[in-house]
Amino acid sequence: MKTYQVGIIGATGMVGQRFATLLENHPWFQVKCLAASARSAGKTYKEAVGSRWAMKTPMPAAMADMVVLDATADMEKIAGMVDFVFCAVDMKKDEIRALEEAYAKLECPVVSNNSAHRGTPDVPMIVPELNADHVKVIPFQRKRLGTKRGFVAVKSNCSLQSYVPALFPLSGFGVEKALVCTYQAISGAGKTFETFPDIIDNVIPYIGGEEEKSEQEPLKIWGHVDEEKGVIVNADSPAFTAQCLRVPVSDGHMAAVFASFKNKPSKEEILSCWKNFSGRAQELQLPSAPKQFLHYFEEDNLPQTKLQRDLEGGMAISIGRLREDTQYDYKFVCLSHNTLRGAAGGAVLMAELLCAEGYMD
Repeated sequence: MKTYQVGIIGATGMVGQRFATLLENHPWFQVKCLAASARSAGKTYKEAVGSRWAMKTPMPAAMADMVVLDATADMEKIAGMVDFVFCAVDMKKDEIRALEEAYAKLECPVVSNNSAHRGTPDVPMIVPELNADHVKVIPFQRKRLGTKRGFVAVKSNCSLQSYVPALFPLSGFGVEKALVCTYQAISGAGKTFETFPDIIDNVIPYIGGEEEKSEQEPLKIWGHVDEEKGVIVNADSPAFTAQCLRVPVSDGHMAAVFASFKNKPSKEEILSCWKNFSGRAQELQLPSAPKQFLHYFEEDNLPQTKLQRDLEGGMAISIGRLREDTQYDYKFVCLSHNTLRGAAGGAVLMAELLCAEGYMD
């Protein structure tokens, strides 16, 4: 695979920092430029981030002295320097949509961690193991934008990465409805315990917009590309209902899931589906793909956030406590690393898929 020159837009925030650490030694991607808001532009990366570096590993030495560019004012310069950009900006949704489409129209593909384009019908929202075929909508988006190379692709909300990968492989049994309660880490809000003291010894039963995303976004993943209309058509089912809580955990989103099926499988059939499931990411042996996507733990007290969130580099999904339920068919718990699989890592994996399938050439 050839080497791609990439940029990080929104490099100073927590997800941008995570992109920096993941890309430091990436075999395919070389970080050529960093960009952020006007207040960071002109400073070196280490000056712009300052004491806000939130990663457990040091800032990549090769990026520390890079001069941060202005994500908006320097757009044409950035687009001319790179093959594509990763985007993790903190702006209003309409501003993000405009920014990402502007990069795309400069023939610079955008792999976005932002939510602004998740509802756009011709923008693929891809979990590479689940719906890699949604890349087929990109030519239709390019036609709408009037581009040859440029497009926008997005990753789904971080909360989905725990429970959707567990339910999607069971689609053959007809997943009819799912009730999901998520217990979400503070890094999902861009916080650490030092910057979010209110969460210590506390649970906050509300995360703005999270429940709507958790209920609606899975239907796009379950959807299909309508090649006549040139859009992704959302699925009608499963029906999701969600409740999302912020808990005093640094990293790792856990979900308690209750599911009902049209054709109720046996417990053994479910476990077999999980054990044997793999997707396009594994088939292509993408650098960031976990070898085993779904890991099931037999012990009653697993998975645990602290113990399993870093499984396979934080890119695998952990599942446990599968049992029959009195009101739904089954219930279980699952766990994902929210800033790795759920955010920057998931976007890097999607970019690898897009490169392997020829969309970045």
